[in-house]
Amino acid sequence: MAAWQRSSASNGTPAPVLSVRNLEVRYFTRAGTVQAVRDVSFDLHAGESIALIGESGCGKTTLGLALLRLLPKGARIVDGEIRYRRRNGQVIDVLQLDQEEIRRFRWQECAMVFQGALNALNPVLRVWDQMLDTARAHAALSRDEVRERSERLLRMVQLEPERVLNAYPHELSGGMRQRVMIAMSLLLDPQIIIYDEPTTALDILTQRAIIEVLRSLRDQLDFSMLFISHDLPLAAELADRVATMYAGKIIEVGDVREIFYNPRHPYTLGLIKAVPPIVGELYDISSIPGTPPNLIEPPSGCSFHPRCPYARERCAREVPPLYEVGSLHTSACHYWQEVKLERQVVETGD
Repeated sequence: MAAWQRSSASNGTPAPVLSVRNLEVRYFTRAGTVQAVRDVSFDLHAGESIALIGESGCGKTTLGLALLRLLPKGARIVDGEIRYRRRNGQVIDVLQLDQEEIRRFRWQECAMVFQGALNALNPVLRVWDQMLDTARAHAALSRDEVRERSERLLRMVQLEPERVLNAYPHELSGGMRQRVMIAMSLLLDPQIIIYDEPTTALDILTQRAIIEVLRSLRDQLDFSMLFISHDLPLAAELADRVATMYAGKIIEVGDVREIFYNPRHPYTLGLIKAVPPIVGELYDISSIPGTPPNLIEPPSGCSFHPRCPYARERCAREVPPLYEVGSLHTSACHYWQEVKLERQVVETGD
């Protein structure tokens, strides 16, 4: 078993707050069955931040929705386990919860901030009404308790409660709406927050403000975070560990600095080389050749082999396991020893 998948008993680390094993998600369409998430396993520990990176369509958002059992009609979890450890130490199987239990699991235990706050917020309700409805739907809190929590959290995300609570979503800027969603996700004090592209469509200054807000909140509230993004510099600033996803599978996992300075999968290397450098000399960036595969009929062997400069005959024939390539660093590449980053292109935010 890969090092990052070992239990607390075998590696001496605390038991994970979230443990996902062999998760499989399918979309059943007229064109065929889309294998959106394939044999995904990972652990998320208390207070830890994991960035899930990859191209659009690789299954990142589907994985996030599956963890909350919020998949759209036509999608189904067909295999795997999602185990969650409560603060009192009780471990529950998320996939076995009934409708009332899963409703309370959402927001109280695990919350999600969706991409595009304007679509996530109800345009005909004031922010206060949405805060109150959310709290009452998922927990037994009084109106005064909800008001106190809402005002405190809005101040923590650098918003004025008196103005924002009485506003409709369209009266707020994109950055303000995103901060409202972040505050709302923390309303019931969940252990885990899933952020799905939280800075998409925001200007660079607003993105920087959102990053600082997330970093400050995590320091103060010590929640665990699964951060879904295709923005590598953003992931480098917010993550403790990085998991690269391709064609529905996690194909590399490691410490944030290890991933960005010593990638061991050709796809991760390709993502890094496609990002303009933040520091150092400018150079011509290079894109990954080809297009993502059709997940109705994924390629045989390694899914990345049709686009991979390191590919050989074995890659088309054998599915690579997650090899241990370093301390708590794994890569699903038969020839990971040959993968090397020749220049520093991403500066982590330590």
